[in-house]
Amino acid sequence: MDVEHVGKAHRYLVRPSRIALAWGGSLLMVAALVGGVLVFTPLRTFIPGYGTEEIARSARLNTLRLQSLQDSLSTQRRYIKRLRGLITGRVDSSWEGGVLSSGAGAQALQQVPARTVGGAEESHSLHRQPAFSAAERSAAASTPRLPGARTLSFPLPPPVESGFPTRKYNAQTGHYGVDIAVSEGEYIRTVAQGYVVWADWTQDGGHTIAVQHADGYISIYKHNSRLLKRRGDRVTALEPIAVSGNTGAISTGPHLHFELWRNGLAQGPSAFISGW
Repeated sequence: MDVEHVGKAHRYLVRPSRIALAWGGSLLMVAALVGGVLVFTPLRTFIPGYGTEEIARSARLNTLRLQSLQDSLSTQRRYIKRLRGLITGRVDSSWEGGVLSSGAGAQALQQVPARTVGGAEESHSLHRQPAFSAAERSAAASTPRLPGARTLSFPLPPPVESGFPTRKYNAQTGHYGVDIAVSEGEYIRTVAQGYVVWADWTQDGGHTIAVQHADGYISIYKHNSRLLKRRGDRVTALEPIAVSGNTGAISTGPHLHFELWRNGLAQGPSAFISGW
């Protein structure tokens, strides 16, 4: 056994500058790691002052969104109020000239003032029949149409394949449409392409759906057993939009109550529908 090295002392050279450099590098690495965790993880929300700025930015954005939503709701309420009056046949003298528009791109329906029923001059005097004369229909039918032109072609197809009229249009009695006796469960079809601007329940008309067409026309279909389309849907001519029924407080049997309006004025549907 070699014992020459037993108990021999070892000497080490320690330089303070290197120790300081090692400690400093370690601290920098730990600081970088902690900073990365705070910046790139949800822990950053615990930094004093950071959450306050983020909350303030979010609050300003939410305020702008709320104001925009309130404006949209206000416009929608006015639209629904006027359209409900049109559908129920209650023409109000407070309807000032304006434009109704749906959020789904439906064409605008021009509203015109109407006198209150029972006044010196009753509102039915404003509902001229028809607003589009036979001569104008013939001229329009013979006029070439550009591709994609959104203009109605008369006469329009009937909304039901079978059935017969049981009550005619009479603005003087407040009956602004035609009643068609039809078996319950038959498809109700739109008379022309357009956009659904109303599809809901009304007290008198039951399940009611309205389609806005070109040239300021709106067609309305009442007393359905169920609706096949929702507000905002785009429909083509003769596309099924509802199923016939006997709903609504004033319905006395399965039938379709069909109305046609133009620029806020009720039109006699018989002058526009083929075979009526």
